Amino acid sequence: MFASRFAGFALALLVLPGSVHATGSAAGSPADGSASRVAAGAPKGHLVLNGGGGEAEPFWPRIFELAGGKGAAIVILPTASERAETGTEYVEELRALGATGMRAIELRTREDASSPEFLAAIAAAKVIFFTGGDQSKITAAILGTPAEAAIRKVYDDGGVLAGSSAGLACMSRVMLTGEGDFTVLRGGNVEVKEGLGYVTEAILDQHFVARQRQNRLISVVLEHPELPGIGVDEKTSIWIRPDRTFEVMGDGWVMIFDARKSAVRKSGEGNRKLAADEMVTRILVSGDRFDLKSGTILPRL
Repeated sequence: MFASRFAGFALALLVLPGSVHATGSAAGSPADGSASRVAAGAPKGHLVLNGGGGEAEPFWPRIFELAGGKGAAIVILPTASERAETGTEYVEELRALGATGMRAIELRTREDASSPEFLAAIAAAKVIFFTGGDQSKITAAILGTPAEAAIRKVYDDGGVLAGSSAGLACMSRVMLTGEGDFTVLRGGNVEVKEGLGYVTEAILDQHFVARQRQNRLISVVLEHPELPGIGVDEKTSIWIRPDRTFEVMGDGWVMIFDARKSAVRKSGEGNRKLAADEMVTRILVSGDRFDLKSGTILPRL
């Protein structure tokens, strides 16, 4: 199903406890006036995504700012994690930061994703945070369920979707699962599945520089050359505004591999050995800004 749904999508890209429900205008107000670039009817929400290994220092403060303060309703989804205590640990972490409206819900299965209690909590949220773990567990539990629709409405209405590690990876339409042989650049070597699709303009990867994951992301980019790859390092975040520009925050690097103007070549056994001419590589650090729609670096603010 993913392959057939993605084929049409790719062609289009070639041309390029709380009680406050997010309605109306976008959460927060970009300081650069970028709200004027948001098309009518486009989602009003923000994405704040961290590469794992601990959140970047500005990560939670930026989320609090966008959500209207530390009293905002925050739903923590530990769906990706194997550890039963993950949700509780994040509640305690946020309490230590002064937050008061957070709640972890143990949404682990597709049955959970139809729970009236969980759906009510999601609907009331200003922030939905996906923890780290295995991103395939997130999509297996949520795609095509009432919870997916409820999360989408929060985002469309101006809420904040946030995630770290697996919670970052699940946001792209083409999602890396973490399975494959990452020692080579070969077609069919890295497993991808359908992600939640909040980032349709690129493929996201996490723990990027710290775990030397360039091979796997480049391999997938060369198989999907219409989509740039964005690798986010540990303790590093990207804040994606409604106008589809993002800003880098934190200590590490964000790497972008763009093969949209490259001549991709395949050779060797099974025609799987990948090569490319003039693939663009960009390396960004804190304060750098990038336009997902145009594929260009923007002036720093």
